[in-house]
Amino acid sequence: MPPRDSAPHFLEPPLGVVFDLDGTLVLSHHDFGRMRHEVIRIAEQYGVTPGHLSPDEPIHRIVENARAELVGSGAPEGNIFRFETTYQQRIDAIEAEALPRTVARSGADALLSALTERGFRLGVLTRASEFFARNALARTGLDRYFPYLRSRSSPGPQKPSPEALHLLLREMGIPDERALFVGDHLIDAECATRARIRFYGILPDPSEKAPEPVSEERFLAAGASAVAKDLAELARHLDVAGPVRPAPAG
Repeated sequence: MPPRDSAPHFLEPPLGVVFDLDGTLVLSHHDFGRMRHEVIRIAEQYGVTPGHLSPDEPIHRIVENARAELVGSGAPEGNIFRFETTYQQRIDAIEAEALPRTVARSGADALLSALTERGFRLGVLTRASEFFARNALARTGLDRYFPYLRSRSSPGPQKPSPEALHLLLREMGIPDERALFVGDHLIDAECATRARIRFYGILPDPSEKAPEPVSEERFLAAGASAVAKDLAELARHLDVAGPVRPAPAG
C-alpha cells in the first residue's frame, strides 16, 4: 500500500469538471464583510464572548469558532440550533439582495458549451444557498449546463470539507482520478487537495475588489495543478478553446 501522503494519481483526460460558482462562473459582488459582521453579531447574541470572533476570518471559520465556543461553554443545544438557523437565514437574505446584479463571468457560456459538446459531466459545488445558486444560474442562462449541484443547503458536509466534493462526484458518476475542480478561492484549493482531486485555480475577475486577491503563486503553493487568468485561458488549459473536432471516420 502506498504511503498516505503520496501524490494523488490523476488519469487523463478528466471526465467531469466541478466548478465553484460565485467569482468563478458568475459575478455577484456579495457583501462578504457585512455577512461576516452579521454572523459575529448573531453569535454574540447567543453567547459567544464579544471580541472572540474576527471579521477577518472567512465565514465558515467564524461559524466553526462560534460553534466550538458555544459547545465548550456548555450552551444549551437549543441555543446552538437557534444560532445556526438565525445566521443562515441572515446570510440567505443578504445573498438574495445580490441576485439582481449577478451576471455571468466573461467566457462562462462559451467554456461550458464547449465542455458539454465534448461530453464532460459538469457540476457546481458552492457555499451559497440553494436558492441563490439556482437563481443565479437561471438568471445568467448557465443552469442548462448543470444537472448536478451541491450548496450549503444540501444535506451533509459543506465545502471545504472533502466529503462535500466526494458526494457530488459520486452523484455525477465520476471517479476521483478523472475529476477536476475549478475555483477562484483558496477554500476551493483546500477542498480539492484534501479530497485528493485535481484542482485548477482561476484568478479573480478584475472587477472584484478583494482586499487580498489570490495570486498564481498562492494557488500553486496550495496545490493547484494549473492556474488560469480567466475562463478563456481555462478553456485552453482544457483543450476546448477551438471548434469541436469531428469524430474520426470509420
